[in-house]
Amino acid sequence: MTINVTDYTRADFRSAQEVRWCPGCGDYTILATVQSFLAEMGIAREDHVFISGIGCSSRFPYYVDTYGMHGIHGRAPAIASGVASANPDLTVWVITGDGDGLSIGGNHLIHALRRNVNLKILLFNNQIYGLTKGQYSPTSELGKKTKTSPMGSIDFPFNPISLALGAEATFVARTIDMDRAHMAEVLTATAAHRGTSFIEIYQNCNVFNDKAFIELTSRETRDDNRVYLEHGKPIVFGPDDEYGVRIGELGAEIVEVSAVGIDAIQVHNAKDPEPGVAFALSRLSRGPHGPTPLGIFRDVDRAVYEDLMVGHIKQAQELRGTGDLAALLRSGGSWKAE
Repeated sequence: MTINVTDYTRADFRSAQEVRWCPGCGDYTILATVQSFLAEMGIAREDHVFISGIGCSSRFPYYVDTYGMHGIHGRAPAIASGVASANPDLTVWVITGDGDGLSIGGNHLIHALRRNVNLKILLFNNQIYGLTKGQYSPTSELGKKTKTSPMGSIDFPFNPISLALGAEATFVARTIDMDRAHMAEVLTATAAHRGTSFIEIYQNCNVFNDKAFIELTSRETRDDNRVYLEHGKPIVFGPDDEYGVRIGELGAEIVEVSAVGIDAIQVHNAKDPEPGVAFALSRLSRGPHGPTPLGIFRDVDRAVYEDLMVGHIKQAQELRGTGDLAALLRSGGSWKAE
């Protein structure tokens, strides 16, 4: 029996595979949120494709009842780019992690972002290598002590949001595994976006990097540190919205609203064609410590890679048979030593 897409429930997107993550892992919450969201999208299961690389997050395609592929380390954006280009009617998801996506897969990731391929990239960031048992990752903080860095890591970490904005990604957002409602809001926005969507999801690894995001998840501190970005609204935060973000000569800075006045507070514009302010906001925190922006940093329109490719193909078809191969070979477009 074929199920009408409007009648989908989360159960329709649960595969028969046993979900195998460590008990308490943040991946469970992300999986449940995505499955529930897929049921609400109104898109047939067979029109979704989930592509992953290697890592704990990359088991994801086994657990959603759609098409999918568990790829090789770091290559998920490349595989997904091919799928999306050859099948532009599909909704193509990339599931990756801070190790998979920003280490061996870094180059594939930034080129997918700059090309604006129609992909939805979810990067689970737990600031550690979980699958291989606790080595420091490209987002681990300086001085991180692990099995491979017993005296502390001397690597400076990536800021994934800054990286995506620097690559001119057209949709860039951050959410957190413990806030399912906010994650669903971000997924709703990415569903409406054509082009590459990049969503960083702070995800707790309770075995190898527990409480890495405690300042954003603890009841005692979360209201002081979650800076929600809402398009068209002043960027304020705190239990009583007593703090705000102002863009100054040196970038984004935190101020007291009562000291500067609400008119001095930056009104968030996710549609700004220039990424400068969004980049400044991404530098407000260097990791999940202290006031940290969550939400959509950038959501702009730009030509989508697949559309441009289809245009080239049509142009080539129209020109078929009109070329002169012999003239091309004798055109002098080759180098000759003097």
